[in-house]
Amino acid sequence: MQRIRQLVSAALFGSLLATTAPLVQADTISTKAVMETYVNIAHASFDDALATAKILQDKINAFIANPSAETHQAAKDAWLAARIPYGQTEAFRFSNKNVDEWEGQVNAWPLDEGLIDYVKQDSYDHEEGNPFASANIIAGKDPINVELLKSLNEKGGSEANVGTGYHAIEFLLWGQDFNENPQDAGKRPHTDYAKADACTNGNCERRAEYLKAATDLLVADLQTMADDWASGKENYRKAFLAIDEQEAVRRMLFGMGSLSLGELAGERMNVALLARSQEDEHSCFSDNTHHDIAENARSIQNIFNGTYTRTNGTTVTGTSLAQLLAAKDAKVSETLVGKLADTQQKVEAIVTAAKNGEHFDQQITADNKDGNKRIKTAIAALRSQTGDIEAAAKVLGIDNLNPESSDSFGG
Repeated sequence: MQRIRQLVSAALFGSLLATTAPLVQADTISTKAVMETYVNIAHASFDDALATAKILQDKINAFIANPSAETHQAAKDAWLAARIPYGQTEAFRFSNKNVDEWEGQVNAWPLDEGLIDYVKQDSYDHEEGNPFASANIIAGKDPINVELLKSLNEKGGSEANVGTGYHAIEFLLWGQDFNENPQDAGKRPHTDYAKADACTNGNCERRAEYLKAATDLLVADLQTMADDWASGKENYRKAFLAIDEQEAVRRMLFGMGSLSLGELAGERMNVALLARSQEDEHSCFSDNTHHDIAENARSIQNIFNGTYTRTNGTTVTGTSLAQLLAAKDAKVSETLVGKLADTQQKVEAIVTAAKNGEHFDQQITADNKDGNKRIKTAIAALRSQTGDIEAAAKVLGIDNLNPESSDSFGG
């Protein structure tokens, strides 16, 4: 799988070097105002992710205290709801070092779940040569706490060893997805957290300790990021607003292009399609990958259009990149606005199919021609809009974007 991932990344990314020329501002459109909109959307997005994670924390605490089918489902529903705003933060990666360095502890995937808990070995596709792929920490003796969980990430040098974040929690709530019924996700029983003799599959108390520690860490991590973008503090937001305006625009477009092409079209969609592997889909235990894809695409659109709809229904909006670009070249701006809307329609077709019982892991199977076409069409739309993001950069005085190295955007 790793080889396929490397080949896809190599095919999708060009070796571009970021160079800039002076940005010519229009009289009526302020780049500073665009920067303010960007940081406001960042804060609102991460603040919503934090708020929904706190609800998840409450539901998980209730589930652990009283394991039942009802409390288990409530915790799973809260996890699904928490993924919606978090998915719309993803275009702030790559272009902001604070997010890029933080994200691995929060959203790393795919993970070798046997590191964490029991698995059915004949249905377990793990990274080849990973010595910790079946470590089963929950069945061990080490005290379960946040520090232990953090130490598991990339243990032994393998990126598949993930002990924290949304997807570790997802596995602990859903368990493996065996696809016995293609419409079903993982079917972990609530009794995996039951007390005394009602406990199934052993180690229920330690499993609950792990789930709680992972959830508490997720909330703490999201609090850190929400604080990093809050106004009135000595934080990353203030540092971002102080950088050169041309560099700020480059970072915005860099994040959009990097998520659009290499990450979403490549790592999150094309890799899974080429490998025909549910292990390579983003939320493989819960079968929530369709929503991950749609919200990631929306993240790109939010930044360019300068608007974000919060979970409470209110809207954060302001002077946008689209307006800044339109002041220089209305046609290029209009084209990119249209491309982003078209991409959203293409990914929503994947969501619609999933809601009708054909989840992403079924759409990528070799014998599903319509599903494959749906995925390929969305990938093509993401690739096409990335070309327009690069065209927009050139109009704004940025000759090339470099979507490869976090070193290119500094602190």
